[in-house]
Amino acid sequence: MTDAVWLEVALNGPWGKRRQPHVPATADEIVADAAACVDAGAAILHFHAYDETTGRQRNDYEIYAPIIERIRRATDVVCYPTIPFAGSPDSPRALSPAQRFAAVEKLLAAGLIEWSVVDPGSTNLAHYADIAAGKRGFVYANIEEHIAYGLDLARRHAMTPSYAIYEPGFVRLGAALHRAHPGAPTPIYRLMFSDDMAFGFPPADWAIDAYLKLLAIEAPGAPWMVAGLGVAIEPLIGATVARGGHVWVGLEDAPLGCDLDNAALTRRAAGLIAAAGKRVAGVAEMRAALKTA
Repeated sequence: MTDAVWLEVALNGPWGKRRQPHVPATADEIVADAAACVDAGAAILHFHAYDETTGRQRNDYEIYAPIIERIRRATDVVCYPTIPFAGSPDSPRALSPAQRFAAVEKLLAAGLIEWSVVDPGSTNLAHYADIAAGKRGFVYANIEEHIAYGLDLARRHAMTPSYAIYEPGFVRLGAALHRAHPGAPTPIYRLMFSDDMAFGFPPADWAIDAYLKLLAIEAPGAPWMVAGLGVAIEPLIGATVARGGHVWVGLEDAPLGCDLDNAALTRRAAGLIAAAGKRVAGVAEMRAALKTA
């Protein structure tokens, strides 16, 4: 087991500044935040892009490419976008696999990214507070055809799939589909926890262990990390790195209204990793380890 821990930061997510005031939204803010997080120890960055006129999320190559180019010119870091999903206010209609991965495909062709979101399953996403108030959540839908499309992109472009694991069944389906796409790089299994939302497991050591038992059966040796939505992930960092896992932090995942910025969250995570007797991996070291996974 290596002592090097991969630290990934999700800079913003779909929330906007109204619900998460410290998220970077403009291109300049995202680039500056990315640099600060890399200086604090991040080797991997994930972000959503916004239309600077409307403040709404956009998923177009034309908005992502210039931001990624600026980040990559400043620092050598893994940096990748989200993909649109039906059911949210920003993507209310059903999309084909090609439409969902259109920006990713162009970014791959341009040599700008090496990872992508390929989430292997569907789940209901609802805040406990909204449920109590009679408000409805939505279904985060990833049908098998879409997952297979993403894994085929991974195979053709040597792209690492980033699997968000909202429910245990995501592990089983994601591993089975990966086995059905020989040549696709090994996915990262990002174990998703929440305090504020009614999906999957709460953030607890026993929940990590349950996932690890399943991963040992379905995807032995695959890299994994802890993350979530509406969750304070810091209490899990010690248990995670002790078990050989990696860490994802940032304002996409933090409870809404978080009073820290991404650089502060990154520094705190790096400190907790060090306190647990591990160290934060550099991007070259992380890439080398991923090739042997």
